[in-house]
Formats: sequence, structure tokens, C-alpha cells
Amino acid sequence: MIITRYLIGEIARPLVVTLAILATLFGSYSAAGFLADAVNGLLPTEAIAILIGLKVLIALEVLIPISLYIAVVLAFGRLNSDSEMTAMFALRVTPARVMAAVVMLAGTLAVLVAGLSLFARPWAYRTTHETIHRAEGLLNMRAMEAGTFYIGENGDRVIHLTHRDNPDAPARDIFVRLNRGDHTEVIYARLAYQMHKPGEEGSNVYLAGARIYDLAKGPGRGDRMLSVDGIVLNPNNQALDPLQYKSASASTGHLLTSRAPEDVAELQWRFSNPISTLLLGMLAVPLSRSRPRQNRYARMGTAILVYSGYYLLSMTARTWVQHGTVPPLPGLWWAPSLLALTLAAALLAPDIRIWFARRAHALQSVSP
Repeated sequence: MIITRYLIGEIARPLVVTLAILATLFGSYSAAGFLADAVNGLLPTEAIAILIGLKVLIALEVLIPISLYIAVVLAFGRLNSDSEMTAMFALRVTPARVMAAVVMLAGTLAVLVAGLSLFARPWAYRTTHETIHRAEGLLNMRAMEAGTFYIGENGDRVIHLTHRDNPDAPARDIFVRLNRGDHTEVIYARLAYQMHKPGEEGSNVYLAGARIYDLAKGPGRGDRMLSVDGIVLNPNNQALDPLQYKSASASTGHLLTSRAPEDVAELQWRFSNPISTLLLGMLAVPLSRSRPRQNRYARMGTAILVYSGYYLLSMTARTWVQHGTVPPLPGLWWAPSLLALTLAAALLAPDIRIWFARRAHALQSVSP
């Protein structure tokens, strides 16, 4: 147990550091897009921290396996470089016992990744979509700049301000297009004023010299036009279209009963993540083998190439299932199967080399 705790501790330290760095980088990347939307008035500033946290939560199912993989390579690279693995083997610590310590940690993290993939991830996706969908109803005219097209999440709303002197000045020549499903609304206003009211989450917008065009998309309904001197819009009270269905935000129970290719791909992706976590943690052990006193980072390049290839294959397999190119069986399971075969080959490589060496020695002994 002392050896097991020691090995887990050696892996846990770089694991925490690597996961923290990757999560910070991913959160910073996500924050850039959210901050741009907040500056442009398409997203309330108070929702940025929540959305960044949700994005990081979604990404943990991928960040945890890669962090574990890198941590094992780094930890065992150091142990091999400092000849600690040689000392352990001299004390009759078998490779199976070393692998058991890694499996114990990787199995625990695989259970955590399973919970994230099956339950936390769809909840985070659903909450993110709902937050952004509600933000589409907000119209912060003060934060909008002239000459820019402001497009909603699904392209259902487009806003353009032609002229504006400063954020406190009224906007001139405003165009708004709203896609309502069976019809499209196009609004033109000569002037637009932001109306602030205390105690309200948002604020009303007064459109002066407005013309509203209601354009039908199908037969049985004619186009209509309304011209008014002034109209007050409350973006917070506008009826939003229902959220569009997305497989990523669907519950795991629903995906189990669905036969749609996108749902099948999403379900298989969720179940494959914990399997990948365990396999990657185990594969990092043979990949980190190095000679004593060799640089501890000597095998990092190879390890990164192996992971990059596996991640590319996984994403390709998922895309093929989503588009129906590959049936549910084999689905995307061939990618984890290839990873398992790679693990088996890496574990058996020393025994195979020894067998060939003994075979060659035997042939030399019997040769005249």
C-alpha cells in the first residue's frame, strides 16, 4: 500500500496542475467570445461567469482524460529518469503492481468522467442554451455600435444600426429582422432611444418613425405593413421561440430510446469517454518507458502524437455516426477498440522483444 500511495501521489500532483492549466486556458478562450457578445450588447454581463463555468464543466469530460494521460507520462518519466522504477523492481515490485496503482486512479477518474458525461454535461449544455436563448430577448441599445450586424444565436434575429454619434445618443436608421417561423418581421425605425427604468433587468426601447413589415413565408397568408409615429418595445417581454432540440442537451434516458443518428452518436460518445479515460491512463505507462538518467520528457512527444491521433479518430468516428455514414454498430466503438489494441501491443512489446531475442539466440546456438 505504501508503494501504491506513493505512485498515486506522484501522478496526482502533475494531474492537478495540468488540469488546472487546461481548464484555465479553455475558460479564457470561452471568455473571449462571451465578453465580445457582452460588449456588443448581445449578452448580459452578469451571465458571463456562469456561462464560462458551464463551458468548463462541459469540457471536463475531455480535459480530465488528457490531464491524466499527461500526468502519468510525466510521473513515470521522472521515476524512470531518477532510476526509482529500477529500485522498485529490485525490491520485487512487479509491473502488474505498478499498473494496478494506475488502474486504481484511472478507474476512479473514469467513474467521475462517466457522471460528467451522462448527467452533468447535458445539464450544462441545456442551461447554457437557455441562458443564451433568454439573452436573445434583451436589447441593450447603449452597448451597440453603428455599422455592425448583431446576429442572434441561431440567426433568428438580426439588428443593424446605421448611424450613432456616441453610446448616449439615439441611433438612426435602425433595421431589425425577426424570424418567427411561419413569417418574418422586418422593422425599420428612423430613431431609437434607450428608455431606462429603475428596478428592471433590461430597459425599453422607443422607436420613432417606425415601419413594421410582416412577410409571410407560405401560402394562405398575405404580407402586412404597419407605419407608426412611435412604438415602445420591451425586449424582456418578447415571446421567444421554443428552444431547438439538440442532442448534446438531451438527457441520457431520452438518448437510450432514440434511433436518430445524432442521438446515437451523442450517446456512444458519452459512454466512450470513461472507457477512454481508463485506457489512456493505462497506455501512458508503457509509453513513458525510458532508460535510466534519460530526460524525463523524452517520451512526451510520442505520447502527444498518440493522443492526437486517437482524438482525431474519435471525432471522425463521431461525425460519421452523426451523418449516418457509419451504422450504430460498429458506430464509434472502433476508435476505443483501436486504443485498446494499441495498449495491448504496448504492454506485450517487451515480452515480444525478449521472445525474438531468445529465438535468435537459440538459432545461433544450433547453427554449425
